[in-house]
Amino acid sequence: MEALIPVMNKLQDVFNTVGADILQLPQIAIVGTQISGKSSVLESLFGKDMLPCGTGVVIRRPLILQLVHVDPGDGRKMIDENGVEGDEWGKFLHTKNKIYTDVSEIRREIENETERISGTDKGISDEPIHLKIFSPNVVNLTLVDLPGITKVPVGDQPKDIEVQIGELILKHISNPNSIIQAATAANTDMATSRVPQSGRRTLAVVTKLDLMDAGTDAMDVLMGRAIPVKLGLIGVVNRSQLDINNKKSESDAIRDEHAFLQKKYPSLANRNGTKYLARTLNRLLMHHIRDCLPELKTRINLLAAQYQSLLSSYGQPVEDQNATLLQLITKFAAEYCHTIEGTAKFIELCGGARICYIFHKTFGRTLVISNFSLSRSLPLSVSFELLVKKQVKRLEDPSLRCVELVHEEMQRIIQHCSTQELLRFPKLHDAIVEVVTSLLRKRLPITNEMVHNLVAIELAYVNTKHPDFADACGVMKNNIEESRRNRMRELPTAVPRDKAPGAGPQGDQEGTGNWRGMLKKGDEGAPTSGPSSPHKGLAVNLDWLMLLLLPWPVPIARKLFSREQRDCEVERLIKSYFLIVQKNIQDSVPKAVMHFLVNHVRDSLQSELVGQLYKSGLLNDLLTESEDMAQRRKEAADMLEALQKACQVIAEIRETHLW
Repeated sequence: MEALIPVMNKLQDVFNTVGADILQLPQIAIVGTQISGKSSVLESLFGKDMLPCGTGVVIRRPLILQLVHVDPGDGRKMIDENGVEGDEWGKFLHTKNKIYTDVSEIRREIENETERISGTDKGISDEPIHLKIFSPNVVNLTLVDLPGITKVPVGDQPKDIEVQIGELILKHISNPNSIIQAATAANTDMATSRVPQSGRRTLAVVTKLDLMDAGTDAMDVLMGRAIPVKLGLIGVVNRSQLDINNKKSESDAIRDEHAFLQKKYPSLANRNGTKYLARTLNRLLMHHIRDCLPELKTRINLLAAQYQSLLSSYGQPVEDQNATLLQLITKFAAEYCHTIEGTAKFIELCGGARICYIFHKTFGRTLVISNFSLSRSLPLSVSFELLVKKQVKRLEDPSLRCVELVHEEMQRIIQHCSTQELLRFPKLHDAIVEVVTSLLRKRLPITNEMVHNLVAIELAYVNTKHPDFADACGVMKNNIEESRRNRMRELPTAVPRDKAPGAGPQGDQEGTGNWRGMLKKGDEGAPTSGPSSPHKGLAVNLDWLMLLLLPWPVPIARKLFSREQRDCEVERLIKSYFLIVQKNIQDSVPKAVMHFLVNHVRDSLQSELVGQLYKSGLLNDLLTESEDMAQRRKEAADMLEALQKACQVIAEIRETHLW
C-alpha cells in the first residue's frame, strides 16, 4: 500500500502540467491560527527550515508540498545550477526543471513567488505554490499548508483579511478527499480552539507542550477528553524562536522532544511526537487514498469521455476549406429540416412539434375566443349578408397572428441548430443566420397574402346553399311556423277599425281581415306556402320574417311573435353560417402556412445556402475561427491527454497494493 501516495503524487503532477484543478485528490490540509505553530510542525516533518518565518501572515498562498521518500541506497543525487550535488533537493512547478539543493534558496523562492501573485501588502491569494521535496529523511506525504487564521489585520493587510483566509481554508477543507490536520497550541484555552470537531476527517495536533504553565499538563487533552476529534490527537514539541535563531537542527529538536515526552508523559510518549505524527499522517493518507480510489477512477473515466466529446465538438483545424464549408452547410440544413419534421431530439417543445401546437392549440383557441358575437344594437333590418361578413372579417386577425407565430418559431429553430462545430466559425454562423432570416422574410408577405385571400374568399360570396347551412334554415323554419300557429290561436277575433293596420273605408276588410288573411294565405316563398325546398331562398325566408315586424298594434305584435324569440332564431342562423366559415378557416390557414412558408423554406434551404455562401471568394472569411477557439481546443486536448495519463497511472495499481 506504500505505492499509493506516489501514485497520488503522479496524478498531482499530471494535472499540474495543465494548470487545472478538476479532480479533488486526497491530501492533508494543515490549518491553525498564526500562533499555533503549524508551520513549525510542517518543517519538523521534512527536517528543514525552508518555510518563510516572521510575524503576521507569513504563508499567504496555499503551499502544496509533496514529500517523496528517496531510498538512500539507490544512490540518487541531484546537481543544482551552481553545480552543487545533494541527496536532498526540491523542485517548484513554476520554475519547471530547476533543481534546488540549498534550503535558503527554496525559502527565498517561496517568498518571491508569494509576492509575485499576492503582492507586498500582506494580502492573500488562492493560487497555490507547488513544491516537491525529495529526501531519504521523509515519508511519502502530500500536504497543503494554508495561511494562518487571524482576526485583526496588521499593517497593510486588507480589512477583511479574516474573511478571505476563512474562505480560502473552507475551500480546501471542504474537499471530501482531504484529511484535516488542525493545529492548536497547548498553552491556549482548548475550549476556544479552532479545531473542527464534528468531521470524520480531522486529526488534531497539539503544539508547544513544553510551554504550558507550571503545575499544569496536557494529559486530558492528549487522552482525547478535551477535544474529541475523530482521527485522534497527537502532541508535539516545537522548536522555540531561540532554537531557530541558534540554528538548532531538526534531529536535535526531535531528540529533545522525545526526552521531554518521556519525562512529562511517559505513558503516552510512544503515541506522540513528530516521528509518530509523520507515520500517522502517512498511514491515514494511504488508507484515505485506498478508500477514495474507486470513485477517483470513475471520475477520471467520466471526465475523459466528456473532454473527448468536447474536443470533437471543436473539430480539427480546417485543411480542405471547400469540403468543410459544404459539410457545415449540409449539416445545418439537415438539422433544420429534422427539427421541422420533429425528428430532432430536443427536450423542450420546438420545431415541428411547436408548429403543430400553434395550429391545433394556439390558433384554434384564438378562433374560439374571437367567436361569433351578434351586437344587440344592430337593427334586424340590416342585411343578413352584412351581419355574416362582419363576423367572418373577425377571423382575419387571428389567422395572420398564426402566420406570425409560425414565422417566429422558424426563426427560433436557427439557434437550436447552431452546433458547437458551427459556432467555432462566427462569420459563417452569422452568414447562415442571415440567409435563413432573409428567406423567411421573403416568404412572410406571400404567406400573409394567401391567408388574407382565404378570408377574402369567404367574404366574397355568402353561400346560403351550403348543405350544413340548409339544415339550419330548415330547423329555423320549423321553429317559426310552430310559433306562428301558437300565436294565431291567441289572436282576438276582431280589431277596432281605427286601430287595425291599413284601416280605411273597407274597415275590417282592409284591417283585421286583410292582415289575418295575409298571414293565413302567406305569399310566395313564405313558410306557409310549403315550398319544395326548405331553403328555397334565404332572402325570401327573411322577408317573411320581416313581415312579422310590420307596425301592428302593440298588443297584437307582442302576442304575434316576441322580439326575443326573433333575435334568437336570427342569431342562430347567422351563427350557423359563421361556424361553417370558421371551420373552413381553421382547416385552410394551417395548410396555407405549411405550403407557402414552412415546406417552402424546408425544401429550398439547402440550395439557398449553397447558392449564397459556397463561393470561392468567401471561403477564407467564412471559415475564420473565433479568436479563442484555438486556445480552447488546445486546453481541451491537454486536459484529455492528462486524463488519459491519469487513467494509465491508476491502471498500474494492482488490487494487492490496496491491502
